[in-house]
Amino acid sequence: MILNFTKMHGLGNDFVVFNAIEQEVQLTPEQCRFIADRRFGVGCDQILLVEPSRDPQTDFYYRIFNRDGSEVEQCGNGARCFARFVQDQGLTRKEIIEVGTHSGHIRLYIESNGNIRVNMGAPVLAPWDIPFDAKQQAASYPIQVGRENLDIGAISMGNPHAVLRVESVEQAPVERLGPLLERHPRFPQRTNVGFMEVVSPCHIRLRVYERGTGETLACGTGACAAAVSGRLLGLLEEEVRVSLPGGELVISWQDNNNEPVWMSGPAASVYQGRIEL
Repeated sequence: MILNFTKMHGLGNDFVVFNAIEQEVQLTPEQCRFIADRRFGVGCDQILLVEPSRDPQTDFYYRIFNRDGSEVEQCGNGARCFARFVQDQGLTRKEIIEVGTHSGHIRLYIESNGNIRVNMGAPVLAPWDIPFDAKQQAASYPIQVGRENLDIGAISMGNPHAVLRVESVEQAPVERLGPLLERHPRFPQRTNVGFMEVVSPCHIRLRVYERGTGETLACGTGACAAAVSGRLLGLLEEEVRVSLPGGELVISWQDNNNEPVWMSGPAASVYQGRIEL
């Protein structure tokens, strides 16, 4: 099987994108791991599939696979790449694109400056819906990791996130605590882990250890979760600039459970190719 693909990235968070509308694409976990391998395959953080709509209210359907072959619910940087891809490929001329995902419906806006603005939906804060093992909802939760007692925010942006406040992202124990929190038993579906440094009420710095992938240069849902967590703790303003290793996103949230989180940032195509599976 030979498939056409496009290599893309959002702030260095990179993707292999397949047009599953104009070609048949059925990937096994083993094939996903091969594609994502940076030595033997194309190399990427995640694989995106652009599929026909499954709902008359949407224009497309969007699937995301991690480097380990697991399918996940949502990806903010991937959503921006999705919007850029369907326009570049001539699949739509719309500047507002309705997309179905495993975790629900999202809306993508192509801005005049070329950035993509995404309505990421309202954050999920009830721990049983994240899912996270806690008896009641709170802005932060104590959690024991080995012999350490930490406090984290727990939020879902269509996928689960733990947010840990740190004094410095450069000194943050991402490689040590990331895997331990990702697979902590209180997160039954595992979790993404954000390490957040609050620079000012309108600026944070962030590193994210992504579930099934490891640390990436940027994570859109992670940036959203960190901004929400900081708002719930009373540390951040409504609009926040999020500095990630790969670049910057702008996140806004009105601190209301029913209001969506908005994300704005760039997306770029790198090259097109063909791969034999």
